[in-house]
Amino acid sequence: MSLPQQLRDESDFDQLPHNIPISAAIADIEEKKGFIDYFRFVIEVKTKGGSKYLIYRRYREFFNLHQILESKYAPEDPERPGPNTCILPTLPGKVFIGNKQEIAESRIPELNTYMKRLLGLPTWFLLDEALRMFFYQTEQDSQHLPRALRRLRPPTRKVKTVKPKMDLFSSPRAEAMFDFRGNSKAELNLKRGEVIFLLRRVNADWLEGTVNNQTGIFPESFVKIIKPLPESDSEGDGGGHTYSCLRCFLLTPSGVDTRDVCVQEAITIQPTYKELLSRMRNVFKEEDVTLNYRDPEGDLIRILDDEDVQLMIRESRGQQGKVKRPVNQFPWELHVTMASDLSVYNTEA
Repeated sequence: MSLPQQLRDESDFDQLPHNIPISAAIADIEEKKGFIDYFRFVIEVKTKGGSKYLIYRRYREFFNLHQILESKYAPEDPERPGPNTCILPTLPGKVFIGNKQEIAESRIPELNTYMKRLLGLPTWFLLDEALRMFFYQTEQDSQHLPRALRRLRPPTRKVKTVKPKMDLFSSPRAEAMFDFRGNSKAELNLKRGEVIFLLRRVNADWLEGTVNNQTGIFPESFVKIIKPLPESDSEGDGGGHTYSCLRCFLLTPSGVDTRDVCVQEAITIQPTYKELLSRMRNVFKEEDVTLNYRDPEGDLIRILDDEDVQLMIRESRGQQGKVKRPVNQFPWELHVTMASDLSVYNTEA
């Protein structure tokens, strides 16, 4: 009998709730753009009851889970584990230098192995609250629109294209180049060769269309566009990404460096002080900087915490009618200075 079979006594396993996760695999990685850019792992979870769903987790969430489990179950002597302890699998370590996407890609095999071994531990371990919450599909997870899920779907590949027949239709449409099986009722099932009539673009990777009297979404990488959607309709109503522009200035003795930073956040977003500071350090490639804004009198006010950010946003919204800005530009601006440079402030009594 194999070790996993020994660890999972059949009668104990049968008594587990149906919503207990029993396997998980990374389907893809997704970049989250905003004031801080990072990558999330898209994970397909399977439960004892046979259901499947997607969750989205950062590496630091894996790290936090591992620390909690270690504090509760790791034996003091690994050679002699106790009745309520177990040997946890090894979590890949933190990486502080390198391309974020390459780091995330390189972690996938190790994290898949980690989750496989974690969910292969004794049945009593699977009931741990922290473990269950990590693999639980939150409301935010369920509302997130998945992309191509390239590790769960046939990969996009070049194929020999066939010259299309005479254009008999005026509607935007595409031809399925591969079979595609949707994960939910919102997704279409496609067969290679079917023609899909396009309705709108959902985001950079997914489209919505109609085929066989069914309407749903599907990844663009599985089709060949015969007639594209009009550019004005490419984002749909409320679909796609929302990009906003943040104007910021670096004030130095040698002059002012002005930047317009594009972020994938709504105009109404209220970022934290740490998010703004991290982004400005990255934009201007300077570590020893501080954030500021101009008050209604034109004086430069230093930002030190989240309350200062809230004050900046409130004051800038009060001045919205006096300053003409593009519709996608934040009503507030950041003035970045070197932390040691106090000459930029109005110190007159």
